[in-house]
Amino acid sequence: MSKGRFRTGLHAAVTVYLKEVRENLRDKRTVINALITGPLLGPVLFGMIFSFTLQRQLAEAEKPLPVPVVGAQYAPNLLHALEAQGLVAKPAPTDPAAAIRSHAARVVMVIPKRFEQAWRKGEPAGVELYYDSARQDSGTPVRRLKKMLQAYASTLAAQRLLVRGLSPVLMRPVVPEDRDLATPQSRSALMFSILPYFFVLTVFLGGMYLAIDTTAGERERQSLEPLLSNPVGRGTLLAGKLAATVSFALVSLLLATAAFGVVGRFLPVEKLDIVLDLGPRFAAYLMLLMLPLAVLLATLQTLVSAYAKSYREAQTYLSILMLLPVIPSLLLAVMPVHAKPWMYAVPLLGQQLGIMDLVRGEGIGWPLLAAVLAGTSLAAVLAFAVTRWLYASERLAVST
Repeated sequence: MSKGRFRTGLHAAVTVYLKEVRENLRDKRTVINALITGPLLGPVLFGMIFSFTLQRQLAEAEKPLPVPVVGAQYAPNLLHALEAQGLVAKPAPTDPAAAIRSHAARVVMVIPKRFEQAWRKGEPAGVELYYDSARQDSGTPVRRLKKMLQAYASTLAAQRLLVRGLSPVLMRPVVPEDRDLATPQSRSALMFSILPYFFVLTVFLGGMYLAIDTTAGERERQSLEPLLSNPVGRGTLLAGKLAATVSFALVSLLLATAAFGVVGRFLPVEKLDIVLDLGPRFAAYLMLLMLPLAVLLATLQTLVSAYAKSYREAQTYLSILMLLPVIPSLLLAVMPVHAKPWMYAVPLLGQQLGIMDLVRGEGIGWPLLAAVLAGTSLAAVLAFAVTRWLYASERLAVST
């Protein structure tokens, strides 16, 4: 291709780009979704969900633990020890299982009659805990109660050994010494593993309505056919439209990253001894990781919009396509795997792993970063080729 033709094509692509940007900046629906809803939806949901979760965990960990106790008269020493650790004994229900099923209690402790006899003989004394592990709100109180019982059991065992002239150390022939290499920032990845999905969703929403409007929308308005009749290559027109869609998606991502940085400062993560750093360094690497993915998603959105026969049909198809980004997040949440270099070259999965590396504070090395960029860029090129082929067909300009 000669320099003259290249300059002409570039000028035409820029003209199409500016046309699409101007027209869609006048469209309230596109502006609201790309520059307001997209950037703010993720940070607001993220902040509300995790702020509520953190505050609830902290409140339950610090406040007294109310537990209905059946047979409290059989183990007064046990109750005194547990109350010293924060337990508050509540009146016993007539049917512990029914109390759990009716949500009248989250955990019920039952002390059998034989407890006192077994305790006096130095035999193991059983305590029954009634709870429903399928209830999310029962996890914290059950763990706290079991921890209290374990502490009392350890103290009692040490006392019994001392009475017999034996050292409590004999009960610990092997003593594991922790060497936890996790940092406060790396521990945050366990709690905020869903964070990458919000960024991908922002990119998707940021360019979706523009991608629909530049193809399916123009076809419905019957303005696409005159545009295609111009002596400009279909690939040039597609490049201009894609550039506009990618620009909106990246601006949306940039605004969302700034919003996440602000929200992260207000989360009480320091109370859990974790650090969430979403500062400028994180933002810079995030934009680099997401750049080829923004191109890939914009191309797929344009492809679907070009295939659809109407604006509404394109919306329906893209709503289904929106489920695609959640797959890597669900897989990693359900089946945690050790990340291998080749995984970084898989679109969406590579971004997920790369973002989690940044959240942990480990950074992402240049070989892995190159794998993310190369793998997603290759997929974007293939998607562009398919979309370019569809743009070359005559059915593209046919309105229904």
